Amino acid sequence: MLTIRDLTAHYGAAQALFGVDLDVAAGQTVALVGANGAGKSTLLKCLMGLVKPSGGAITLDGREVTGTSPAQMVRRGLALSPEGREVFGHLSVFENLQLGALPLKLGRNEEKLRLEEVFARFPKLKERHQQLAGTLSGGEQQMLAMGRALMANPRLLLLDEPSLGLAPLITDEIFAIIHQLARGGTTILLVEQNAARALSASDRAYLLANGRIVEQGESAALLNDPRLRAAFLGAASHENPAASRLGAAGLTNIRLEKPDMHQLDFMPTFETDDELKQHQLSGLQWTVRHAFEGSSFYRNRLEQAGLTPDAIQSLDDLRKLPFTTADDLRDDYPFPLRAVPFEQIVRVHASSGTTGKRKVLSYTQKDIDDWTDFFARCYQMAGVTPLDRVQIAVGYGVWTAGMGFQLGCEKIGAMSVPAGPGNLDMQIQFLLDFQSTVFCSTASMALLMAEEIHRRGIADKIAVNKIIYGSERSSRSMRQKISELFGGAELFDITGLTELYGPGTGIECREHDCIHYWGDYYLLEILDPGTLQPVPEGEWGEMVVTTLCKEGAPLLRYRTRDITRIIPGRCTCGSVLPRHSRIKGRTDDTIKFRGVNIYPSSIDTILSAVPGLGSEYQIHLTRDAGGKDHMLLKVERAVGVAATRNAELIHEAVHQIKKQLLVSAELELVEYGELPRSERKSQRVFDTRLTDEIV
Repeated sequence: MLTIRDLTAHYGAAQALFGVDLDVAAGQTVALVGANGAGKSTLLKCLMGLVKPSGGAITLDGREVTGTSPAQMVRRGLALSPEGREVFGHLSVFENLQLGALPLKLGRNEEKLRLEEVFARFPKLKERHQQLAGTLSGGEQQMLAMGRALMANPRLLLLDEPSLGLAPLITDEIFAIIHQLARGGTTILLVEQNAARALSASDRAYLLANGRIVEQGESAALLNDPRLRAAFLGAASHENPAASRLGAAGLTNIRLEKPDMHQLDFMPTFETDDELKQHQLSGLQWTVRHAFEGSSFYRNRLEQAGLTPDAIQSLDDLRKLPFTTADDLRDDYPFPLRAVPFEQIVRVHASSGTTGKRKVLSYTQKDIDDWTDFFARCYQMAGVTPLDRVQIAVGYGVWTAGMGFQLGCEKIGAMSVPAGPGNLDMQIQFLLDFQSTVFCSTASMALLMAEEIHRRGIADKIAVNKIIYGSERSSRSMRQKISELFGGAELFDITGLTELYGPGTGIECREHDCIHYWGDYYLLEILDPGTLQPVPEGEWGEMVVTTLCKEGAPLLRYRTRDITRIIPGRCTCGSVLPRHSRIKGRTDDTIKFRGVNIYPSSIDTILSAVPGLGSEYQIHLTRDAGGKDHMLLKVERAVGVAATRNAELIHEAVHQIKKQLLVSAELELVEYGELPRSERKSQRVFDTRLTDEIV
């Protein structure tokens, strides 16, 4: 939208700008950071035509506008909220706002509409619209200055020192409004001394010193890069502002509560496939020996297969190992696969969604530390930084989801908002009040939130720019809808299962064409579910995993039942970590419904315990036009049971399903013998939710 090339400016003989180059793309928020006297305000005045440049060119929408008058620049879509507010103190709030659109010569109706929009964004101005501007507080005058600029309905809003002289709470309010404007599509050029504020509120930034651009780049990189923080931001504190160049120039409003977090890197150190394979072989050999020596279950399995730990000499020897299944974990309840003494176990987690014996896994402190580290890696790959506020809307308790998301969030140094699942009103309130920038949930929960955000018309009032979701499949169209209704948020599919630590065992990168999985923590095989032989690279099959360093409950060739495929070659994101496609489905009859794993046998058990219901049933899973999943159970009444009992039976069955499986279902009762029978296994599940591709 805006291009500045080799711009120079003078005040008499004193030169203020020296060959400044700067670009602002449509929809971006660009920060211009520097100390007093650096030339920031001069640059904005040159753009608005208030100061005539002595050299260089300013181009707007491909058309040179150097030296154009202020009124013409307003008509071209620029508006300035100046340093020091510069409101007309002897005029009312209403009259000040009218002046913002004066060059446009608006009709009365259009002016009224724009006033209503400004008042909707700044309710305090509406309350004080007849009050003299000179009697407003500093924060209210800043709102008035911004509202006056917005009256011109600018495509490019120039904000000059919006936090100058304001108390921290008022500054928070002003910057929340700046975030809302940016999310609403307004392009912003933000001039600020408060570097931390400016960089956290912008996409790109330019650091200006003595009239020259001395550094530029993505704002998050500038704020989080240790070298740049040390040079421009980092070492400064209230006690020692001179410890950085900008601090020495007076930028004392920078605090580093989490200095170490900015330097943590959770990516592996190896750079080649050979290094990774060597690491994997060492891990495989350790795991087999650890399982053999520590787990009675695995010792019996390995001895039955005629194997000892010495049999593992290469990664190809993985195929010699016996398989482990979910039934093994349930049969060995309550501490299946345990390979360490009880005094080394610091936690257990269990899978969700089934009745009877759950799959329970034991964790040592090292297991927890490893899980925390590679979950932080997920956040890092998604671009989450210590500046983010992460709203975690997944389940807390004996299952792994909430704990994993929170541990990783705190490890990366971001602010966690442990909201838990459900309660849309609370979730919305947290998004608005805390200005959460990352939202974590199941795909279904993300869709429900997206629709609620759209219904309430608050997409431009929240700050979410990333959604990290998992636990269930989602199609391209579902992802696109979630992103759009959230105001353009970027989606990241995260993988994991309780048996393999929990969520966080892989995530899609910012190329969004694959899932990177943590090949330094587990091996992944893709096998034909029928023959259990490897499929050719790139073909779909069942995911089978073997852990490389898990102590409490190691896994040897665990059949996850998830269907995916290996994606060969190095990702364009540059990561050496291997990758697979997003999960396509399952090889067993497990249902994933609204984030819960459900076995049809669990529903069978519940229905059979309700007197008056028959043994035949069907499960119909659908997705409505709004993207919400529904479960309809068609169930036969028992022989001789009258239809007059329908309401009673439906009420009891729905109640028990909600109580035991934690999901809501609709129930339809039919006559005994109405559902089809088969000599073979009857089809119980009819899932029509995904109608387009997942990858």
